[in-house]
Amino acid sequence: MTRFTCPYLDTEVELSAERERHIQERHPDLLPAYRDQLRQALADPDQVRVSARLGNARLFSRWFGNIRGGKHLAVVVLSEPSGRHWVVTAYLARKLAEGVAEWKRN
Repeated sequence: MTRFTCPYLDTEVELSAERERHIQERHPDLLPAYRDQLRQALADPDQVRVSARLGNARLFSRWFGNIRGGKHLAVVVLSEPSGRHWVVTAYLARKLAEGVAEWKRN
């Protein structure tokens, strides 16, 4: 289990071994090569969106010009009433299409 600091949530976010395998299998272009950028997206996002699919999930995203010609790295974090926050998935995208912006960097 890996924990990442997430100042926006004022806590740590968990990345379980099972979820890491999921990301590696479904999005092999992301992990393990861009693990540090995943950390950066949670620690210092450009934008946080409320998920359109899951009401208790947020999408943390950050633009990286040096990833495959320029991509957003999006990390989907599920927040439980117990206070647990964990990564459901993460992916690279040309543009962000899902969710309503809850916070944007100025």
